[in-house]
Amino acid sequence: MLGKLYLIPTTLGETEPLEVMPISVKKVIETLDYFIVENEKSARRFIKRITPNKPQPQLHFMLIDKFSHELETRNYLDVCQEGISVGILSEAGVPGVADPGATIVKQAHEKGIQVIPLVGPSSILLAMMASGMNGQNFAFNGYLPIDKADKKKTIKDLEKLSRDKNQSQIFIETPYRNGKMLDALRGTLHPNTRLCVACDISLPTEYIRTYTIKKWKSENPDLHKRPAIFIIQA
Repeated sequence: MLGKLYLIPTTLGETEPLEVMPISVKKVIETLDYFIVENEKSARRFIKRITPNKPQPQLHFMLIDKFSHELETRNYLDVCQEGISVGILSEAGVPGVADPGATIVKQAHEKGIQVIPLVGPSSILLAMMASGMNGQNFAFNGYLPIDKADKKKTIKDLEKLSRDKNQSQIFIETPYRNGKMLDALRGTLHPNTRLCVACDISLPTEYIRTYTIKKWKSENPDLHKRPAIFIIQA
């Protein structure tokens, strides 16, 4: 019997794990000793919080990040051939979505290893749910260009795409550049285009608002270093 690959969600901040995810996540983690993670220290901290009685010395960690080459991670699932299951953890949210874990999931399918996604918080989907925008047709675009001219062009392109296809356009920014992103959106988009800003999702400081750009010009939330999702719909 092959081991399985479990896609394990983590919290989006310092929330108690079982406040935002089902007990089934805890039960799975209790059965696993092998984990693929972006950062061992934060992964150990999360595992300790959700399963405080699990012995830490017996855990094995394999590291993956956005710079990892597929060849470097090719043997991470070898233990599955011995019937040992593996869990993959994102730094925040769910593995495989805006997350380097997708590479490991791809390998699991190629090797005939069963992939089991577990229920947990996804900032992208939670923001989409709360935005009031088109949840039947939406696209996630990752990070926009840093260069001001390229960013402005991309914003205009996404607005046109949203208008032409009636499609909500989702994207993210590095938290310390959130303010500049909001300024770029206010200065580029049509006054009637709607913008949702959703940050600190599932935390006590959660902030989610959807306004037209015209109204956003009089709103100035403090988004600095707060993980945020931006959604536009023309």
